[in-house]
Amino acid sequence: MSGVAFDKVTKRFGDVTAVDAISLDIVDKEFMVLLGPSGCGKSTALRMVAGLETVSDGQLRIGDLVVNDVEAKDRDIAMVFQSYALYPHMTVRQNIEVPLKTRSYSVDGAAPRKLTKAERNERVDDTARILGLDDLLDRKPGALSGGQRQRVALGRAIVRRPEVFLMDEPLSNLDAKLRAKTRVELVELHRALQTTIVYVTHDQVEAMTMADRIAVLQDGRLQQVGEPQAVYARPANLFVARFIGSPPMNTIPGTAGVDGGAVSVEIGEDRLEVDDGTVDDGTEVVVGIRPEHLHLGAGPISATVRAIEWLGHERHVFCDIGQTSVIVRDTEDGGGDARPGDEVSLGARPGDVHLFDAETTERLN
Repeated sequence: MSGVAFDKVTKRFGDVTAVDAISLDIVDKEFMVLLGPSGCGKSTALRMVAGLETVSDGQLRIGDLVVNDVEAKDRDIAMVFQSYALYPHMTVRQNIEVPLKTRSYSVDGAAPRKLTKAERNERVDDTARILGLDDLLDRKPGALSGGQRQRVALGRAIVRRPEVFLMDEPLSNLDAKLRAKTRVELVELHRALQTTIVYVTHDQVEAMTMADRIAVLQDGRLQQVGEPQAVYARPANLFVARFIGSPPMNTIPGTAGVDGGAVSVEIGEDRLEVDDGTVDDGTEVVVGIRPEHLHLGAGPISATVRAIEWLGHERHVFCDIGQTSVIVRDTEDGGGDARPGDEVSLGARPGDVHLFDAETTERLN
């Protein structure tokens, strides 16, 4: 198996730069998720790895091989698309077997050759067993559920045993319950195959639950790379802070104050203490606080309750701080008897308060 390396890779479509000088090392056997909103360049980056788009500038490697000018058919990769793209007239076995009939493969280190029927059957059976498709091999796609069809599409990629798997939003067509189940199955599959997976999604829940590392993109530029919890805990800038998390991080305009080395931030007429940061007195900042770190009835910030959403195990309390709306993630008994229209106080521990430069949007603490 092999890793994938982007070295200042750029992709232009005429005057439009879809991917802008991305440098990213995806190590062997890693589950890397490219995460970002629609139009951020993540699918274009994946398609360059697949050889479906050319590289405008920079260097792209799979393993030790520079693949800028290598044809897609000559790259040892397999791709799973958002669409299942199954042949409706073929059985599950035949659909999975298709790539084994069209390419040559090396067996036990020998020169590549066409596989025999027995060898193809063995690979299909092994793949079906991994994906739990053993009892479905004689069915056609029309007799399968959406989740089963997605597993067949995965099987068609797995059966090739490529160096790298590329997955472009493969769970988008599944309902919420099935997506959650398939996420677990994909993580188990990665553990079983011990191969490199590059996975594209706009769904941060998928990224947080499946990835070894996340690469967050915006407008074709790489914003931050790291383990999911590290990106969540210390976002590099305001975009990442607002994009990662559900509900997203609350962001409130304020002014930093430094008094004898102690840092605080002025929000309206109130002041909140902050852990040390590289900030000058009087700097205009944006304060970031996760909804679970903002507490009702325990702090110096004055707010007005606007609405409350009950979710069973918790509730989301929507509050207004001046002209800024924030969300408090609260347990059933954590906020007392707060009701819409009530004046409340909000607080957060200094270590849970993030500061971002209001002009550059970069993290300050």
